[in-house]
Order: sequence, then structure tokens, then C-alpha cells
Amino acid sequence: MNEWNRMELSSFIEGKATGLVYFYTPMCGTCQVASKMLQVIEELVKVDMGKMNLNFYSDLAREYEIESVPCLLLVEAGEVKETLYAFHSVPFLLDKIKQQIL
Repeated sequence: MNEWNRMELSSFIEGKATGLVYFYTPMCGTCQVASKMLQVIEELVKVDMGKMNLNFYSDLAREYEIESVPCLLLVEAGEVKETLYAFHSVPFLLDKIKQQIL
């Protein structure tokens, strides 16, 4: 999963893309576990996916009303369809992704 900057996120959203945006902070242990889950997801399904360190984008936390990390935005056609904070398991994430954007 590639680290995105503000321009890449803007291009993704304004381009009406469908995929996942993952917000994390490097010192968060739960985020590290969530990152590993998303690496597995990336191997299982073809979906556009990027990650962003929320420490550098506090304005995006306000814009997307992010309450905590890890945070996964499921985006369809440039619109946030669902926001996940509890990742549970890889099968859970796969099911959510298939329901919302695939």
C-alpha cells in the first residue's frame, strides 16, 4: 500500500475513484496490526488503496470527521460510503469491502 500525500488523495476523490483510504499514526500499535491486515487485503482483491499518516493531516481529520486511528474510509465514486475504526479480522474487512465498493 502506497503512502499518499494531499495531492494524491485529492486526485483520488476528485477523480471519482473507488477504493480505500487508510489513516494511521506510526506510534499506534493497533494501527500496525491494521496495516498488516490491509496488506493481506491488498493481495486478495484489486482495489485502489492508499495510506496517510494522520499526524501530518489534522485538517483531513476534521474534514472526514475522523474520531480515532486506525481509520479506513471506503470510497465509491469519490464519496465516502463507510468509515471503519474496528477492523476485527481480514474476513470481516473483505466482507465490508465487497459489500460497499466491489
